Amino acid sequence: MSPKSLSLTSTLPLPSSPVTIPRLGFGVYLSRSSTCVASCLTAFRTGYRHIDTAQFYANEREVGAAVRESGLPRSEVFVTTKIFSPGGSPEKTYQKCVESVEKIDDGSGEGGSGEGKGYVDLFLIHSASGGSKARKEMWGALERLLEEGRARSIGVSNFGVGHVEEMKQYAKVWPPHVNQIELHPWCQQRVIDKYCQSHGIVVEAYSPLVRNQRAHNPTLTQVSKKHAKSTAQILIRYCLQKNWVPLPKSDTPSRIEENADVYGFELDKEDMQTLDKLDMGSEGAIVEAVRNE
Repeated sequence: MSPKSLSLTSTLPLPSSPVTIPRLGFGVYLSRSSTCVASCLTAFRTGYRHIDTAQFYANEREVGAAVRESGLPRSEVFVTTKIFSPGGSPEKTYQKCVESVEKIDDGSGEGGSGEGKGYVDLFLIHSASGGSKARKEMWGALERLLEEGRARSIGVSNFGVGHVEEMKQYAKVWPPHVNQIELHPWCQQRVIDKYCQSHGIVVEAYSPLVRNQRAHNPTLTQVSKKHAKSTAQILIRYCLQKNWVPLPKSDTPSRIEENADVYGFELDKEDMQTLDKLDMGSEGAIVEAVRNE
């Protein structure tokens, strides 16, 4: 899809799957309780249809409540969650995942399976750091969810090339549909990005706003002034034009709205090259750069 044709309703196809993922997501890390519900509702009113939560965030139930309260058909909202660590056995790990699904969608609303089973649209392994056995056990649980219709797609987060290649040894579903990693101009993770793009794996960008730590960077502010857009809007637009799925996070209503207003302009080739030059490799990460060996 060309940059000019991007819109808030744009989607990307997932590999070997009928599922498509909205190009812009809404992150809820560190968004607690009623604040999370309110922020999600603001996002829905703004036009977002993609929410990214996780077991580690401790707000899956709040995301589910916001989806129901929004009045939107369940089928029109794309919800992602993640498992951070295995449960101690394949069955316990699977049950941890089922509990997440039920917090988000108990199956009582529109779009359920008709058997009282809810679903999430994407379930990820949150981290590769637990070791090979843990990764295998968690992936097995996600494959079971996919088979049962409790997850419409499955993927990984913070996986390097070696981790994704290793999955071939045990995965029934390969490649993973998604790899969610830290991405922004200062941490472009070019090796894993190229690998994923070449295998059709959709690349999601967490921390695309660099937690506002680079908002006063002279290069970024120069591009911002050129387009009369905020630095956050420039960073989100950059991600979109790199073919990533950015997941900006805010609990401020005006910023939630502003972060979705990124379709009335386009970064030109010079802008993209200027921002590309900011890459610092793994040193530019504020959370985690993947290991590719």
